[in-house]
Amino acid sequence: MRQEARDRPRIADVAREAGVSKTAVSFAFNSPERLSPDTATRIRDVATSMGYRPHPVARMLTQGRTRTLGILTPQALSVVFANPFFATFSQGVAAVAEEAGYALLFVSPVHGSLARAVNRATVDGFVAIGLAQDHPEVEQIRRAGLPIVMVDSAAPFPEHPAVDVDDEGGARLAAEHLLALGHRDFLVIGVEPPAPGAQADSGGVVGRRLEAYREALAAAGIDLPDDHVVVGPASVEGGSACLAGAWEDGRRPTAILAMSDAMAIGAINAARRLGLRVPADLSVVGFDDIELSRHIEPPLTTVHQPVRRKGEEACRLLLSAIARDDSSRPDHRRLETRLIVRGSSGPAPIGKEVAGGR
Repeated sequence: MRQEARDRPRIADVAREAGVSKTAVSFAFNSPERLSPDTATRIRDVATSMGYRPHPVARMLTQGRTRTLGILTPQALSVVFANPFFATFSQGVAAVAEEAGYALLFVSPVHGSLARAVNRATVDGFVAIGLAQDHPEVEQIRRAGLPIVMVDSAAPFPEHPAVDVDDEGGARLAAEHLLALGHRDFLVIGVEPPAPGAQADSGGVVGRRLEAYREALAAAGIDLPDDHVVVGPASVEGGSACLAGAWEDGRRPTAILAMSDAMAIGAINAARRLGLRVPADLSVVGFDDIELSRHIEPPLTTVHQPVRRKGEEACRLLLSAIARDDSSRPDHRRLETRLIVRGSSGPAPIGKEVAGGR
C-alpha cells in the first residue's frame, strides 16, 4: 500500500477527533438533516482540518445514488463530437445537471459494444439520443431499473419519457422553400446508421425527415429517386464526401436538402472545390441552426431546432424520473421547428427549372 494511502484520514479518525460516532460522521456528509446544524458543521470542520473527504464509492453505496447522469449514444464519441449539434445538446444537459448537483458521463460503444458500455456505466439514469425504443440496450437499462429519457427516437413513446422536435414539419418547410424557388432536381444528404451494416431507424429522425422531403416533392409532382439520397457521417467531412461522391457519379442537383448543418456546410465546401457557386449554381438548406451556420459564407439557410433546449428538457425529465416512482406517466415533449432563410438558397439556375429535368 502506498504511504499516502496509509496516511489518509479515515472516518474513524474524524469520529475520534470530533468526539462522535462514525455514523454521525456519515450523517454529516450524506444526511446532515439527521443532525443538529451545529453538530453537522462542527464535524465537517474537523474533517476539513484533517484533510478527510468521503470516498466516492462508499458515499455512493451509502446514498444509493451516484449523482451522475449518463448521455448514451450509439455512435463513437469521436464521431458524435465532430457534429457541433451534439456539443450544443450536451451543453443543455450539463446546465441542468450541474444546477441539480449532478455530474455527466458520456457513454458510447466500447470495442463496438454499446451493451458493454452500459454495463460499466455507474449512473442514476440515462439520456439516450438516437436510439430506437426497441434497441437492445434500452431494454437492458429498463431491466436494470434505471430511468431513461429517449431523445430523437421513434414515436410513439409508450414506456419512457421522451423529447423530440417536429422533424416532419421542419423538413417539409425546407423542401417547400426550395420548390418555391423553382428547384426541381434535388439531392438529399442524410445521416448514415450508427454502426456498419445497421439499418436506419425508419421511425427516427432520418426516416421522418426523408419521408417529409419525399411528400413535399411528390405534392409538386417530383419523384426523388433512391440514388438521389446519399448518407454519410453527420460531420462537415461527411457532407463534403456525400456531394463529391454524388457529383462523381454523374448526379447534377440544383438543390441540396441536408439533414444536419454540419453536413450542409461540408456540401458547400465541396461545391466550391467543384467550381460551383452557392446559391447561383447550387442551393443548400441544412437542419439544426447551429451557431456556425450564421458565420459561414454564404450564411446557411436552415431549419432551426432548439438544440440546447432539447438537452435541457431531456435532463429535467430524467431528474424527475429519478425522483419519482415508476407509476408516474411518461412525458413526451415535442419542440417546434422553423425555417431560417439566409444566403445559401436562391432561385434555380436557368435551364434547370423544368419539372423532372436532369
